[in-house]
Amino acid sequence: MVTGFKHLHSANRYILLALLLLVIITSFQKWKGKKEYTKQDDKLNLFAFIFTHIQLLLGLGLYFTSDWVRFDDTTMSSPLIRFFTVEHIFGMLVAITLITLGRIKGKKITDSVRRHKLTFWYFFIGLVIILATIPWPFRSWAEAAGIGWF
Repeated sequence: MVTGFKHLHSANRYILLALLLLVIITSFQKWKGKKEYTKQDDKLNLFAFIFTHIQLLLGLGLYFTSDWVRFDDTTMSSPLIRFFTVEHIFGMLVAITLITLGRIKGKKITDSVRRHKLTFWYFFIGLVIILATIPWPFRSWAEAAGIGWF
């Protein structure tokens, strides 16, 4: 079951990153071009929001079942255990909170340009935090742990 969660969590990462990039690029272009906020923009924003929360649920399932999450004396001394027990979940929760706030606050704004700007900044900062806290295979401890692209 843990292996299934790992594969789903890893595969969903790429879908989520693509959706976030699409929202960010679209929001930026429409913000700078002073375009209307359309139903299509709202749907794209919603799909990114939904996939973000699916990723959260998959991640929480892993967090409470993974061998890489420990709460003992060795947690902070092992880069791998510290990353998954503290750094990864904290960064992702902050990013998901920002994306959620961007979605909720954006719905309350009627001015299209301001809505695109708000969506851009919240989703952009959320994406930067996500990219910083993904367990990329090129990290020094990742290769030893067998972490790959999938």
